[in-house]
Amino acid sequence: MSEFWLLLGMALATMATRIPVLITLSRRELPAGVRRALHYVPPAVLAAIIAPIVLLDEGAPNLALDNAMLPASLIAILISWRTKNLLLTIVVGMAAFLVWRTIF
Repeated sequence: MSEFWLLLGMALATMATRIPVLITLSRRELPAGVRRALHYVPPAVLAAIIAPIVLLDEGAPNLALDNAMLPASLIAILISWRTKNLLLTIVVGMAAFLVWRTIF
């Protein structure tokens, strides 16, 4: 039962810090520069999550040939950049990962 109160308290604390900001900003028009900057937040967050997974192994850089995630990620980035097709990017990236992993 104490877990319930803990989760409820955490939810309330989270909402108490976010809802007033969202309500305040929803009534105003954001400046063009802020809107442009916010456009880059999702790719930056995604890169910050994925880069350590791809480039590090237990905190140390992993640029070895057996790191299949690195070449697969580079191929997926290239496909995404050239085609802007999410499904094709995922399929080609996974295929590159599996082929690289099989070879090495």
